[in-house]
Amino acid sequence: MSRRVVRQSKFRHVFGQAAKADQSYEDIRVSKVTWDSSFCAVNPKFLAIIVEAGGGGAFIVLPLAKTGRVDKNYPLVTGHTAPVLDIDWCPHNDNVIASASDDTTVMVWQIPDYTPMRNITEPIITLEGHSKRVGILCWHPTARNVLLSAGGDNVIIIWNVGTGEVLLSLDDMHPDVIHSVCWNSNGSLLATTCKDKTLRIIDPRKGQVVAERFAAHEGMRPMRAVFTRQGHIFTTGFTRMSQRELGLWDPNNFEEPVALQEMDTSNGVLLPFYDPDSSIVYLCGKGDSSIRYFEITDEPPFVHYLNTFSSKEPQRGMGFMPKRGLEVNKCEIARFYKLHERKCEPIIMTVPRKSDLFQDDLYPDTPGPEPALEADEWLAGQDAEPVLISLRDGYIPPKHRELRVTKRNILDVRPPSGPRRSQSASDAPLSQQHTLETLLEEIKALREQVQAQEQRITALENMLGEGGFLTAPPPEN
Repeated sequence: MSRRVVRQSKFRHVFGQAAKADQSYEDIRVSKVTWDSSFCAVNPKFLAIIVEAGGGGAFIVLPLAKTGRVDKNYPLVTGHTAPVLDIDWCPHNDNVIASASDDTTVMVWQIPDYTPMRNITEPIITLEGHSKRVGILCWHPTARNVLLSAGGDNVIIIWNVGTGEVLLSLDDMHPDVIHSVCWNSNGSLLATTCKDKTLRIIDPRKGQVVAERFAAHEGMRPMRAVFTRQGHIFTTGFTRMSQRELGLWDPNNFEEPVALQEMDTSNGVLLPFYDPDSSIVYLCGKGDSSIRYFEITDEPPFVHYLNTFSSKEPQRGMGFMPKRGLEVNKCEIARFYKLHERKCEPIIMTVPRKSDLFQDDLYPDTPGPEPALEADEWLAGQDAEPVLISLRDGYIPPKHRELRVTKRNILDVRPPSGPRRSQSASDAPLSQQHTLETLLEEIKALREQVQAQEQRITALENMLGEGGFLTAPPPEN
């Protein structure tokens, strides 16, 4: 009787390969800020990297095709007055990116398809609500213009970027610094990790903690968490002896982990990048020179080690390309953008296949750029799975779509409750009326001046027609 020793999996032979030197992005001064974010964000059109900048915070946005050496005078996105800590591309508009900074603000930017001539300094909108540095950003996976931010004030704010309003503010759920926040696939729940060593599952619209687990990892170093396709929570953290470990948890039963594995001894926080289509999680440690990847399945031991991609240089940060930005004819299932000290290097993960035809089993339908809900619908309690697209014919990014911000009149939204009103609220209509009256007076004066000039021109023409070069009449006042 034959015994099966090797586990069957189509991803067992996935291998990583660094791109050639001419496909890297050279001479980029990657930020040296001590913050555990990825410092890099990428989508099918652009690559964004947080860079060193004097007198404030900045990041650079490059078209994916602009490989090679980057000019030292290449325009940056500058507007923050302190270092940028996190950036994230909007999943529903490839030209919109959000940035969070040490200056307590979140800014949302519209990136043009052409290369700008000078620095981009004016965001579409600035979101102000945190009292300390903002270090985490995460767009809602299915609702349009919904952005989550988490700050050093231990507060999570969910914004409607289309109006600049705060939709929800989760103030008293975290007693200490928030280390990571992640949405589930339809955006109905959040998984958060905190310095108090507690893993929480939060329903943001009800404003309550659905489930929590204290000391999912017993070490004091930061912990990370992501939702999996099956609804489980995958975590990375540290043991009491400062060994790195990974865990898989069922939110319905937080007492015992589904899986818990020790890995190695290192100080770098492991950043998990999860691909729901293949159920592979890639672990990239800051300061490491390797990427480990595991497949998560329903059979024990549930988290299966696949392989490790190793290189010589340690990574300062990492960008993860969405599935719709991959080359399907080359069986590419993931692409990373590894940050070195002065460059960014693409790393391609491939499943070896002999055929060049489209592989249905590797590329199920994946979330596309169309939102499933509007912000108000989501806030009212609706949930929807992402709108999926097929990659059979490849993905063509849609044309430039402008993000329109419509700020509502605060006087219409919140009428005064009593007879007293603040000075700014009561004076605003009066100042507007005064400005309007001034403009009307100026228009009237200009119209009279034009009529006077027309009369003078007519008089001059009549004199010339009579054949005499007479002295022109003085201009009328």
